[in-house]
Amino acid sequence: MNRIGITLGDPSGIGPEIVAKSVLSEDMDGSGLVLLGNRANFISVAEELSLPLENIESATFVDIEAGRIPVGRVSGESGRVARESIEKAVQLALDGKINGICTAPVNKESILMAGSKYKDHTDMLAGLTGSTDVVTVFEVEALRIIFLSKHVSLRQACDLVNEENVYHFIELSKRSLDYLGISRKKIAVAALNPHGGENGLFGREEIDEIIPAIKRAKAEFDVEGPIPADSVFHQAASGRYDIVLSMYHDQGHIAAKMLNFSKTVSMNLGLPFLRTSVDHGTAFDIAGKGIADHTSMKEAILKCIKYSPAYREKLQKNGS
Repeated sequence: MNRIGITLGDPSGIGPEIVAKSVLSEDMDGSGLVLLGNRANFISVAEELSLPLENIESATFVDIEAGRIPVGRVSGESGRVARESIEKAVQLALDGKINGICTAPVNKESILMAGSKYKDHTDMLAGLTGSTDVVTVFEVEALRIIFLSKHVSLRQACDLVNEENVYHFIELSKRSLDYLGISRKKIAVAALNPHGGENGLFGREEIDEIIPAIKRAKAEFDVEGPIPADSVFHQAASGRYDIVLSMYHDQGHIAAKMLNFSKTVSMNLGLPFLRTSVDHGTAFDIAGKGIADHTSMKEAILKCIKYSPAYREKLQKNGS
């Protein structure tokens, strides 16, 4: 049986609600699910939403004890519960008891208040597993996006567009498709500047950095570009490419979320297991109101179920 872990996220936020709505739906088989978080809080949320609890009976629950959990605000206790949920999920994955982890959102401030030295999920997962080359890939409908840079200023992001980085991320694009079991591996590289720079009129990054990297990569990979950003994501979403290398955070985020905000799923590849997650936060402002949209959470769970066996098989073949 393919088993995955689902962390409930920050119990002061919408995490328990969106997980409950997802796993307690009629079309979800709970037998392969391992839930990690505070059980009493989860059951309370499910009962308030009048959700059927039958599915929880077939799932496994790793209970994290908790004191008082406030609703809708930063809390060290909530941060501790979230942190311990992640730590236990990682241990289960490293022990081979689950194939992947799907995470509900955590609050960075709460995690830090709880004594974590990591500022977010990705840092924590990389640190706990000793992973050094972890990448983020978005998937929404037929569109997949990998990011050359993430949480840096736009100025810094432009500075990171150099031949070595572009070549390395083309290589990571192919590796990511391998991890996911995607047979065709057609890679598109987005341009940085408007219209791909117009032969240097609008910037020389394409000429000096991106094109040389692509020329090097063509000897090993099926790669095209640089393709202007205002068309490459549409082409990929239409099935022409299997993954797009985005030059910076917002370039790819906007494309994915405009296509379908609710179904955009974030995946971390390069860990000893697959990690999927929603691409939104704890939404403290609507926590406890029962109105959170669980579409992205359910999609993230389904992606983890779908891709984690191929991911695990790839790691085993590589001897990881």
